[in-house]
Order: sequence, then C-alpha cells, then structure tokens
Amino acid sequence: MTKNLLIIFAKNPVLGQCKTRLAKGIGPENALAVYRILLQHTAQTTRNLKVDKEVFYTDFIDNEDLWDPRFFHKNKQINGSLGEKMLAAFEAGFKKGYHKIVLIGTDLISLEASDINEAFHALEKDSVVFGPAQDGGYYLIGLSQTRPELFQNIPWSTHEVLSKSIERLTCTYQVLQEKNDIDTLEDLAEIPVFLPYIPSL
Repeated sequence: MTKNLLIIFAKNPVLGQCKTRLAKGIGPENALAVYRILLQHTAQTTRNLKVDKEVFYTDFIDNEDLWDPRFFHKNKQINGSLGEKMLAAFEAGFKKGYHKIVLIGTDLISLEASDINEAFHALEKDSVVFGPAQDGGYYLIGLSQTRPELFQNIPWSTHEVLSKSIERLTCTYQVLQEKNDIDTLEDLAEIPVFLPYIPSL
C-alpha cells in the first residue's frame, strides 16, 4: 500500500448503457466501441503509475475485463447521485489511510500519466486539485482530506460544475491544464482514431 490512491470511475461497457449522449449521434454500437477505446486508453495510461489504483464500476464488478487485477483493485460505486458516489469513494479511501486521493473518469482520450502525477504533486502544496474540462465540468479531482461540500448541491452535468465547486472552497487549490471529455459527436470529429465510428465519414 502506498500513501496515494487513484480512483477510476468506470461505467460497465454494456450496449445502450454507456455514452448515451454520443449514441444519439452515432448509434449505440458505435458509442460502445468508442467507450471501449476510452477504457483501454485509461487502463494503459494509469497501469504503471506508482500509486494504488481502484476501479469503481457503476453496476457490477467484472473480474474478466481489461482492468488487470495485478494493477487495479476493483470496487462498486454506491447507489445515489454522482456527488454521493464520489464522496463515498473518497471517504472509503481516506478511511483506509491514504494521504492523497485523485479521482478520474474514463472519458478522456488525451489523458496522460503526467496529468495524474501532476495532480498528486499539486496536493503536496494545496488541499484540492481540479482538472478542468472544456464543458465546464472537471475530468479530475484530487483531495488531501475529505471535503463533503464539494459533492453536495452541485449542478452535475452542467457547465457550472467546476465554478460552483470552486465557490465552495475555503482552502488552497490548483487547476491543471484544461482538456476535453469525449461526450458528443463534435468531440469525436476532432480525434482521428474515432473517425471510423462517425456514420457520415
């Protein structure tokens, strides 16, 4: 066990149940294919990081998937809102004795190992770190202690997520480089690896 924990929130890759906004533009089969690429990228990017890693699934723990148990512990998200799920994951991590915890999703093809390392480094000086997304949310949040106020009464899935979260803070924080989640057809069109999954191309 290290003093640092990386939490990865991942949806189970089930047809019709992931990347639903994207599926409206490219169909559920293509949306699932895109999501599998994003999962693979996240797993490869984070696998060799020198921190403990836990994958939190939305619905069920899959022991035969791409998240190699030699590198990733497996868990399940609690029932509830996104804020409740994230808060519970952070609380569980701090209860285990971790000093710094970073949480990410699996929607970022531009995620690099250096982004994660930078987030943990930021927590050596500041109490909170965000990785801002272009849509006004965030692709990463890191904490050095539990902060329930960051997960309660936040307008999730809106362009105000990051700004409202920062408004709640009474401690020091850092903001990393802005990146773009893959959520819409327009997002896909900017990434060559995804072009085969866009029906019009």
